[in-house]
Amino acid sequence: MRSCSAMQLTELSETHRPTLDQALDAIRTRAYWSPHPEHPKAYTGDGKAAFDALLGHRLELGQPGTDDWTGGEVSPYGIELGVTYPHPDPDVLLPAMSAATGAWRDAGPETRALVCLEILARISARTPEFAHAVMHTSGQAFMMAFQAGGPHAQDRGLEAVAYAYAEQARTPAVADWSKPQGKREPQQLRKTFTAAGRGIALLIGCNTFPTWNGYPGLFASLATGNPVLVKPHPRAVLPLALTVQVAREVLAETGFDPNLVALAAERPGEGIAKSLAVRPEIRIIDYTGSTAFGDWLEANARQAQVYTEKAGVNTVVVDSTDDYRGMLSNLAFSLSLYSGQMCTTPQNLLIPAAGITTEDGPRSYDEVVADLAAAVAGLLGDDARANALLGALVNPDVKARLDAAAELGEVALPSREIAHPEFPAAVVRTPAIVKLDGARKHWDTADAEAAYLSECFGPVSFAVAVDSTRSALDLLRRTVREKGAMTVGAYTTSPDVERAIEEVCIEECAQLSLNLTGGVYVNQTAAFSDFHGSGGNPAANAALCDGAFVANRFRVLEVRRQA
Repeated sequence: MRSCSAMQLTELSETHRPTLDQALDAIRTRAYWSPHPEHPKAYTGDGKAAFDALLGHRLELGQPGTDDWTGGEVSPYGIELGVTYPHPDPDVLLPAMSAATGAWRDAGPETRALVCLEILARISARTPEFAHAVMHTSGQAFMMAFQAGGPHAQDRGLEAVAYAYAEQARTPAVADWSKPQGKREPQQLRKTFTAAGRGIALLIGCNTFPTWNGYPGLFASLATGNPVLVKPHPRAVLPLALTVQVAREVLAETGFDPNLVALAAERPGEGIAKSLAVRPEIRIIDYTGSTAFGDWLEANARQAQVYTEKAGVNTVVVDSTDDYRGMLSNLAFSLSLYSGQMCTTPQNLLIPAAGITTEDGPRSYDEVVADLAAAVAGLLGDDARANALLGALVNPDVKARLDAAAELGEVALPSREIAHPEFPAAVVRTPAIVKLDGARKHWDTADAEAAYLSECFGPVSFAVAVDSTRSALDLLRRTVREKGAMTVGAYTTSPDVERAIEEVCIEECAQLSLNLTGGVYVNQTAAFSDFHGSGGNPAANAALCDGAFVANRFRVLEVRRQA
């Protein structure tokens, strides 16, 4: 297959090099920047009509090795998508992907980055369509699906491309080497350096954030010279299948083999990820999902570099505040957004049993919990607003955990059912808050500990009474060290307590948010500035995104020639 022509490269550079340079500057300064608008009015086209046109049809990709067609996605909002996807024969597809590697490697880091930016630009133009695809596979409410599944996911993909380019560009393509030899002629060599990918990358997608969690690994691998096989979660195939479709179109148009990106959709119950993950052709794996399968990948896919984001127990330490109402409002929103189905949602709220100090005087543990419950109930009191914030429960397991929460302790805020006016089959529930005893030693302490030291994914949080702030920090340290955490939050007016919390989080490698009372929430991160996860605790072995996330996806190979 022909490679990218000089004219195409010039056009790509004129279009996308300024964006790449801005992204490189953003990851250096950590300032706010995004080329992808968040508001639907910034986009043209009827996304709903485009999404509806996909329903009930095959999604043709033209990739080799298709031996069947498979599908079966049902939206958490109750509609059957009816889209079918090519099912691969790996013995045919993987060799075709490997054969595409040479020209992509020879194109070099800049061309690869520019082609990746063209893929992202095409995806960005179809954001309204992608928003409906994310909404109806993840259960996110539309506006969240639009932003998190669209511009925010695209930002994370672009961020990965920027890091990939920066790491590869550290080494020049050519170097002239001359070593003086005294009175003799110097020793002279001409050296060339090639950034070469490790091999085929396997992206194993998740149900809740198929694009946001999928794009960093996809674009980090592609930009560093690796073909990418995309294996979506069986309940959330469409957003990543559309991504593969766009990528293949761009690769073909720019003169590269479209088999650099391919889809691996699975039959119901097939579990294709397990068999693919241990194939010798797979040299990189990106995975977001359960701890059990993440641990299995790390233990068994020994031939691959494995990047995992697994489960964690996110904690908020409540010591004191000078904006009590702001704190409650911020926490209420954090607990409610997408029904707590985010890997960054707080689960454990550690509150001293003796209470906290506020600008209006002391508040007891019971008062803090009651006030937080009232704040959540007030935020979600209007059903229309509640539907817009909560979305739908993504699967029956989440509902089962919510239903079982009442058995774990005293319920401070019961969950209530909300009817969705447009999608009556959607399962929409408000969060529950359960009081647990982490301080007083009596018969149910062990049961309480078993609850709050396990991830309870979904709209359930635990208000854990602790002996003191020092006890809260000890429990925080233990939680992060043993169970991992994607986020930690804390509220305090004490400089000493603040320093102590920072020390715990730095020592245990957890990302910390302090005293958030406005419109920024602990479960949100901004690409180019915030790191998602740290890679330093059991919740994840990588961070989105840093140099370590991309640098081990390629090798620099040297050829020395006598000058």
